[in-house]
Amino acid sequence: MRQDYDSSIHLFPVIEPFDSGYFEQDIHKIYYEQVGNPKGKVILFLHGGPGAGCSSAHRRLFDPEKFRVIFFDQRGSGRSKPYASIEKNTTQHLISDINYLREKLKIEKWILFGGSWGSTLALAYAIENPVFVSALILRGVFLGTNAEINWYLYEMRRFFPEAYDRFISYIPLEEQHDILSAYHKRLTSDDQRIRYQAAQFFASYENSCATLHAETRDAGQSALSMAVLEAHYFMNSCFLPSDYIAKNVRYIKQLPCYIVQGRHDVICPPSNAYKLHKIWGKNSQLRLVDDAGHSAFEHGTLRNLMLYLQSV
Repeated sequence: MRQDYDSSIHLFPVIEPFDSGYFEQDIHKIYYEQVGNPKGKVILFLHGGPGAGCSSAHRRLFDPEKFRVIFFDQRGSGRSKPYASIEKNTTQHLISDINYLREKLKIEKWILFGGSWGSTLALAYAIENPVFVSALILRGVFLGTNAEINWYLYEMRRFFPEAYDRFISYIPLEEQHDILSAYHKRLTSDDQRIRYQAAQFFASYENSCATLHAETRDAGQSALSMAVLEAHYFMNSCFLPSDYIAKNVRYIKQLPCYIVQGRHDVICPPSNAYKLHKIWGKNSQLRLVDDAGHSAFEHGTLRNLMLYLQSV
């Protein structure tokens, strides 16, 4: 997604990784990199999508003197190979990859930083592995429920009707009652032309609804991986039992949790962040940003994320 950060916000200078490489799991070669201070406080950055991958702009959120930040492109995403692959690609596989990376890099505990799908993965990982987590910083909370998926597929049109019309225009009228299955069929087609065409429509829908200022946005290089992997995960209820995160927050509510949520986030409505905050209790802090939608790089969201990073 295009990075629309406000130049008045102090982002840290562009920085290159001090370490990068691949590790192999199943059929996948998974890319990772480390940025900042090798002796700093450890943060694991979990990107959204699924399928969005990490970008150099994300590195600029973190103080390179204070933090050792680990990025990795989840299976099928970014620089990981094979690109846009759904084989052996589930939430449980990603959690396993995170633990493999933690052991490989000899990390005892880390802060989890995740937005959108990254918040889902952070929460699912923490629930299974609380002993390895020191805190969570979440943005644009998505709890991985079927209700949220249905909202995205059918109800977001109330706020972005023109984007929704473009989204469904690719699907024949007789299939529009089940948009997800229709897209999934095309995104997994053997015909590469159909896959790429469907991916552009699917991914641009989300990108066009991500900020307060609506406009048609191309998803760029990540369109195929975002579309294929989102459809794959949505078709499988994010590989999580019903209401899994809300039911299991009790296992992690002793951890500090910092939540930044755009009040006008249509992709991941703020009611989900508020629900998580209320369940979490006294160790949760929630900042609702009145002038922001879903994107991490809108002014208010960016400012509040960086304030939380100063405090941890």
